[in-house]
Amino acid sequence: MGDANRGLLAGKVVIVTGAGSGIGRAAARLFAAEGAKVCQFDRDRDANEATAALITGDGARADCHTVDVGNEAAVAGAVDAVIARHGRLNGAFNNAGVEMANKLVTDLSAEEWHRLMDVNLTGVFLCMKYQTRAMAGTGGAIVNNSSGDGFIGQPYAADYVASKHGVVGLTRAAACEARHTGVRVNAVLPGLILTPMVEERLIGNPAFEQQMAPMAERHSIGRYGKPEDVAEAACWLLSDRSAFINGSMLTVDGGYTAR
Repeated sequence: MGDANRGLLAGKVVIVTGAGSGIGRAAARLFAAEGAKVCQFDRDRDANEATAALITGDGARADCHTVDVGNEAAVAGAVDAVIARHGRLNGAFNNAGVEMANKLVTDLSAEEWHRLMDVNLTGVFLCMKYQTRAMAGTGGAIVNNSSGDGFIGQPYAADYVASKHGVVGLTRAAACEARHTGVRVNAVLPGLILTPMVEERLIGNPAFEQQMAPMAERHSIGRYGKPEDVAEAACWLLSDRSAFINGSMLTVDGGYTAR
């Protein structure tokens, strides 16, 4: 564990959404190690508490909030609870997301479309809305988790690609409002990251075989990413060391979008 008094996020109160697994869990642990008071948002109470237990084992602490990011009242209440407990909010990593339905546009149902959009795009908007209000004028920072697919397209993923393009647009628009809000807004755009969602539901799944082979080739660094790779980038963007970075789309993709 890092020195909480000297870490990149020392003394900052930071929300992490989707903290129960994958990139969110790695981020919550890293932010805590870097001195942040981490406030975990996840709709899976048990997974969220498991992450908090890991942070406790690392010698730090985290607060758990059971939150469906697509529910405005739940998001507003959870942000209020963070302020009530800590008196402030300094940063947020909006990471919660779900995977695509793996269907052609012609086969996607409206229900499947809305299910993904409610988390991947509307959830980011709702979190940003209340986080920005809580941080207004304080010099806070928000990092949104988009995807390399926020820049390019993929077959069988129109719902996911559209949501991640939406996060890019939302991030850029909110960054343009920084002079009014005092909040910097950036995004990380990961390539294929070896999270439980990817390993359990995509890699080795025959339904995704056609997509996975070309995706592997695009990662020119020679490997898929780790959750910690994305967490490190988000940590820096939330820190004071990136104080002049606003509206940036930082690819963390091993070269995935370079060609």
